[in-house]
Amino acid sequence: MNRKTAGDFDQELLDLYDYYVHGQIDRRAFLQRAAKFAVGGLTAAALLDLLNPSYALAAEVPPEDTRVVGERIDYPSPDGHGAMRGLLARPAGAAGKLPAVVVVHENRGLNPYIEDVTRRLALAGHLAFAPDALHPLGGYPGNDDEGRALQQKLDRGKITEDFVSAARFLHAHPDANGRTGVVGFCFGGGMANTLAWRLPDIIRAAVPYYGGQPSAEQAAKIKGALLLHYAELDTRVNAGWPAYEEALKAASVRHTAHIYPGVNHGFHNDTTPRYDAPAAQLSWSRTLAFFREHLETS
Repeated sequence: MNRKTAGDFDQELLDLYDYYVHGQIDRRAFLQRAAKFAVGGLTAAALLDLLNPSYALAAEVPPEDTRVVGERIDYPSPDGHGAMRGLLARPAGAAGKLPAVVVVHENRGLNPYIEDVTRRLALAGHLAFAPDALHPLGGYPGNDDEGRALQQKLDRGKITEDFVSAARFLHAHPDANGRTGVVGFCFGGGMANTLAWRLPDIIRAAVPYYGGQPSAEQAAKIKGALLLHYAELDTRVNAGWPAYEEALKAASVRHTAHIYPGVNHGFHNDTTPRYDAPAAQLSWSRTLAFFREHLETS
């Protein structure tokens, strides 16, 4: 497969795509504005197809990998959408209780990339749980465009409560060691920040990838440690970082932030051209080390 990278596209086009996938422009507006980049026989629609995820690439730890045990389980969310479901994964043959990590997907439901990330965490020795916010509407529908549309139909407040309930559920799981963290991407990065302040007595370690930031008042409630990953070219999300950093410092919240040079929002997602292997691998090694430090010791 001739894999495309961010360097194959004009930065303005990548920014347009970011606006599109985050609901700031619709498909028609994207296609109209992307038309000027459609050269060499390509159409704007073809450019969009090239930029969209190719989930055939999301197989670092495939579902059939015998080193990991994964299962779909239900959990209650009384303040959210009621009955919810997610993917729970653990290392095969693990003995004893495990450090627990909630995995929060992007703004499109529990897609194959996030499932793969969940299994990666399990392979690294964690009890990893990835809820699907789209479960009330039948779950991730199989493609991201439909997934985004479905997630937009759900009440944002109830979605938050679904993830709060998921963190509480995982924290109390009989196979968990009582030390719980969270990692999230894009929408999930914002949710990782939210869980850190909503559940300060549960979340010991939060890792938001290019996630939206809470208010200073909310940030002051955080008791756990934060590891924050940002992309240098992600001006939309990065605009909120200076104020968040100031709030974290004012509240003496333990935090470390990394801004990865020359990369775009979504650089960890290895199914899209925005993926940047060096930044993704470095950030992931830092994430695993961070969880080892805060979740594997008392």
